[in-house]
Amino acid sequence: MTQLNRRHLLAGLGAATLALPQTVRAQSMLEASEFGVTANSGTDQTAAMQQALDQAGISGETLLLPPGEIQVDDLTFPALIALQGSGAGSALATSAGRRAGVVAGANKATFINIIFGGSPGGTPDSGILEVNGSDGVSFERCTFTAGNTGLIIFDSAVSITNCVFGDHDDAAIHALNSRGLIISGNRISVCSNAGIRIWRDEPGQDGSIITGNRIVTVDWRRGGNGENGNGINIFKADGVIVANNFIADCAFSAVRLNTTNDTQVSGNTCLRSGETAIYSEFAFSGSVIANNIVDDAAIGISMTNYDQGGRIAVCTGNIVRNIAPKSQVNPDVTPVGIYAEAETAITGNTIHHVPGAGIAAGYGPYLSNVLVANNVMYDILIGVAVSVAPGAGNAQVANNMIFDPEHAVVGMAWADMVEPDLIANAAKYPQVTIANNTLGEVQGV
Repeated sequence: MTQLNRRHLLAGLGAATLALPQTVRAQSMLEASEFGVTANSGTDQTAAMQQALDQAGISGETLLLPPGEIQVDDLTFPALIALQGSGAGSALATSAGRRAGVVAGANKATFINIIFGGSPGGTPDSGILEVNGSDGVSFERCTFTAGNTGLIIFDSAVSITNCVFGDHDDAAIHALNSRGLIISGNRISVCSNAGIRIWRDEPGQDGSIITGNRIVTVDWRRGGNGENGNGINIFKADGVIVANNFIADCAFSAVRLNTTNDTQVSGNTCLRSGETAIYSEFAFSGSVIANNIVDDAAIGISMTNYDQGGRIAVCTGNIVRNIAPKSQVNPDVTPVGIYAEAETAITGNTIHHVPGAGIAAGYGPYLSNVLVANNVMYDILIGVAVSVAPGAGNAQVANNMIFDPEHAVVGMAWADMVEPDLIANAAKYPQVTIANNTLGEVQGV
C-alpha cells in the first residue's frame, strides 16, 4: 500500500490549508524517515536523526519516528521540539555507556510514546536521557529501560506521566535542584539503588508532586545505611507532595525524607520495606504523614533526629501492621510501629502486630512535646514507650486503646525499660501526662 506523503497532502489541500489557524498547522507531522532515519538498520542514525530534530525545531512540527529501533548517541534536542513514536513502537537505542541525548535550555519539549533504551556501562551518574536548565518539558507514555539511570533532570520543570521505567543499574528518575516536577501515573520496577530521587544541593523550595505511581523492587547495590534502597527519596527539597503511590519491596524505605520542610506523605500503600517504611529524618520541619498503609517493615513510621533539628510533624490516620522482629539490611533497628521525638502529634492511627513498641516517644534526652492520643493498638509487646531518661522533655499519652500488650505504657532510659507500668507510676515523672487510656483484650476472632 502506498503511503500518502505529507507534502503531497499539503499540495492537494492548496489554499484551504492556508486558511487553517496557526495552532492547527503547527500540529502537522514531519516524518524522520524523510531525512534518512532508518529503523532496524543496525547502523548509527545519529546524523540523520539530528538533522530531522533541527528541522522540526525550526518548523514547529511534530517529528514522527518510524517503528523499530533507531540507534543514536548524544543527540541535542532543540529548545522547541515535539517528538512522537509510532503506534507500532519506536525506540531510540544507545550504544554502551552512551546516552540518547540532552534536552538543554528548552522552553517547550514534548516526548510521546517513545522507548528510550539504555546499554550497560557509563559513569555512575549517567542516564539514558538528560534534561538540563529547561521549562515546559513533558514525557507521556514513554518507556525507559536498562542503562544506569532512566531520566536525569537538572534545574528544570518537567512532567512525567504514564511512563514505564525498568531494569536500571541506579535509579529510574534522578532530579537535582528542580523547578517543580510532576511525576504521575508511572510504573517503575527493578532498580538497583532508587526509584525516584528528588534532591537539592542546598535546602530550598522544590514543590514537586509525586502521585499515583507504582514502584516495586528497589535494591541497595551501592550499599550504605539508607541513602540507597528507597522507593522515593526526598533530600533537602521543600514543599514536596508524595501521595497515593503503591510502593513495594524496597530494600530500605518506601518513602524517605531527609532534611525537608513542609512535606506531605499521604495515602500511600507501602509493602515489604526492609527497614523503615516511611522515614522523616535529620533537619526536617513540618512533615505531614497521613492516611498511609504500612504492611511488613522493620519500623513502620519514624520522625527522628531531634539532635539534628528534626521536629514538627503530624502522624495521623495511618495503618501500621506486621512489623518484623529485625531488619535484614540494618541490624541496629529495633521493631517499632511509629516513632517520634519532637513537637509531634501521633493521633488516630491503628497499629497491629509489633514485636516491640506500638508507639515510641523519644530516645534518651531526645524527647520534646510529643502527643500520643486516640490510637488503637493490639497484638503488640508494648503499647507506648516513653523516654524518661534524664533530660527528656514532655510527652502526653491519652485516650488510646491498647489491647493484648505485655506492657501497656512503659518508661524507657535509652534502650532499657526502667518503668514497666508508667500508668501506675506516672507521678514519678512530672514531664509525662497519662490519661484515659483503655486497656483490654481483643474480642471475637
